[in-house]
This record gives sequence, structure tokens and C-alpha cells, in this order.
Amino acid sequence: MPPRVSVVVPVFNRRQFVREAVASALSQDCPGGSEVVVVDDGSTDETPKVLASFGTSIRVFRQANAGPAHARNRGFGEARGEFLALLDSDDVWLPGKLAAQVAVLDVEL
Repeated sequence: MPPRVSVVVPVFNRRQFVREAVASALSQDCPGGSEVVVVDDGSTDETPKVLASFGTSIRVFRQANAGPAHARNRGFGEARGEFLALLDSDDVWLPGKLAAQVAVLDVEL
């Protein structure tokens, strides 16, 4: 069964921020489950090492640098969830964010 939400994280040279961003997505309690899809847009710093440290808890796709819009679109294409959620690689989500949004979407549907 696919996850309810796919969290798409485009990243380029954000080794100092991406660990906390991804960790905040992984810590979400989401009804129906979630996945984290990270698109590394050709990082030349230590970003790939940081992402590798998460092992199989995230799905990482690496591509030649093409810009954030292309990286987001690649993430959308790789996503398996019913809903998409965008997380910038230098942002952090508070606990409960996905659960609250899914609850609103369920009411609206």
C-alpha cells in the first residue's frame, strides 16, 4: 500500500541544514504513513554523505544540477503517495504538521 503523503525535499549544497530538515520529516506522525523523497540536484559538498547516513529510511535520487524546479518535478515523479508535501532543505517542520494537514484534507474530501 502506498504512503498517504510523499514529502519531497529538493537539495543542492545544503550539508549544514539538510540533516535537520530530513529528520523533522521523518519524525512526523502521519495517518496512512509517509515517505521522504530527496532529490540531490548535483551537490558538490558533503550533502550526499549526509543523505546516505539516513540509510533506507529515505529515498534519494541524484541528478545533474538543473535547478530547484527541476528537482521538485523529479521528486513529484518519483513520489508514491496520495498527497505531496514540499519541504525545503533548509527548513524544519514542527511535530504534528503532516497529521494536521491530512486531517484538513480528509474533511475537505
